[in-house]
Amino acid sequence: MAIRLADVLTHPTLAAADPVLRAAAAAATRTQLRWIHSSEVLDIAPLLGGGELLLTGGEALALASEERRINYIRELAERGVAALAIETGHALPSIPSSMVAAAEEAGLPLIELRKVVPFVGVMQAINSMLVSESVSQLQRADEASHAMAVELAHGGSLDRILSVLAGITHAEVTLTSMSGATLASATSGQAESADGAVSGAAAQERLRPIHIDVPVRGILSARLALQIPADGDANLARTAGNRSVDILALALLQRMSPGLKEVAAAALLRAIDSGSQAWRLQQLASTAGIPASAPLVAVVVRSAISQQVRASVEQLLSRRAQPSATYVDNAELLAVTVLPDDAPKAGRNELLARLRALPALAGTLTAVGPLAAGISEAPWALAEAKLTLELAGGQGQSPAGAGGTHTPVIDSEAFALERFAVQSLDTEQRRNFVRRQLGALLDHDAHRHSQLLGTLATWLDSGCNTAQAARELHVERQSLHQRLQRIFELCGGDPRVTGRLAALHLATRLARLP
Repeated sequence: MAIRLADVLTHPTLAAADPVLRAAAAAATRTQLRWIHSSEVLDIAPLLGGGELLLTGGEALALASEERRINYIRELAERGVAALAIETGHALPSIPSSMVAAAEEAGLPLIELRKVVPFVGVMQAINSMLVSESVSQLQRADEASHAMAVELAHGGSLDRILSVLAGITHAEVTLTSMSGATLASATSGQAESADGAVSGAAAQERLRPIHIDVPVRGILSARLALQIPADGDANLARTAGNRSVDILALALLQRMSPGLKEVAAAALLRAIDSGSQAWRLQQLASTAGIPASAPLVAVVVRSAISQQVRASVEQLLSRRAQPSATYVDNAELLAVTVLPDDAPKAGRNELLARLRALPALAGTLTAVGPLAAGISEAPWALAEAKLTLELAGGQGQSPAGAGGTHTPVIDSEAFALERFAVQSLDTEQRRNFVRRQLGALLDHDAHRHSQLLGTLATWLDSGCNTAQAARELHVERQSLHQRLQRIFELCGGDPRVTGRLAALHLATRLARLP
């Protein structure tokens, strides 16, 4: 039996929050839930699969701009999230009217939780109910996938293959190319009126469509859309749709293989990743439409949903009007993109800024490699980007030169010193250098459980700017002065006048390395 939003709102664990529907209330009775998540991250949409009730507190929203709040609503609706529940209180006394209007326009049920309840308890209680339902849906989805495979094996058309999916899900199913052209479609008998046309009343009662990407050989080639009637099973449709991706990819491969340019682009990235010889890279680059001598930059994205992230990255790269290529290998998205000949550094900075503003990269770890003079340097640039990810993952934060703030998109040039040290010095040499420069400070931190090393690193990373360092450390400036005085005593004086500034800064950077 499907579990719907209206049922969950009356469940004792959630009813205790005194929930009130503020937008799209009419949809609550027919909105089906697949899962319940809680998150305070505003860029959570790319990490969701659709059909979730999302629980969130009001603190992040209270600090966000009105534009970001509206985009938050729209991103969740586009992702197919079932509903959003926001806890109001001291930080966010009420849900802003702009968010209510945006949710109403998008058809996203918006719920205000007027009392505090433990989100963990709500999720444990209701997700346990949803698990048993999902087992039955998986079984039926597997049956649909098997039936579609049989249809494909017997030479059935795309329309006939989709009709199997439509018949089981009772949905209107459409497969479109990435340019928007319809490749095939099907409807179930239950979705049609007596004369074969869908009635206007039925159209008004349909749920939001479910969209599923269909890659072929790692190249995003088509998009599956399932339009479900109001009384349909959205979770079954979503599960069956995801189960059908491999079958549809095989069918597309038989009928519309990726073009030579796309295949060459994927082969080029594989060759770059494996460090192929320059002549092979130049050959593939020419076929993929990438000038062999043009300046370029490599990008590496590590994500559990790299295939979904790929579409957003490709759209961003295509808007730059420069040749590019992408390839997905398990949890890694690899990309190279050409930079303007007349201003490659400016082009790289622009790319960094655009990637950092891309919501889809929230929750990922992304590195932009150093500038490469041409395709022959691409393996080096990609390797440096991967090394940057390893170093950034070990430190858990951005280094000097990145503004001192955490970002999911990391500039490899901010790790130039660390990359050089790892490649030129072994672990023992690095540790010995750190010990010789900072031994007294390290001993003090170990014995007193203090954090003077972190204080020194922040101060040096800020360019010895005490005011900025105090802000980043969240301490009063006078307190920081006292810490610095103790640090100078342990390090043999103020490094700005002892000539040890560079050595100490290098040591603090090396101390962060794994």
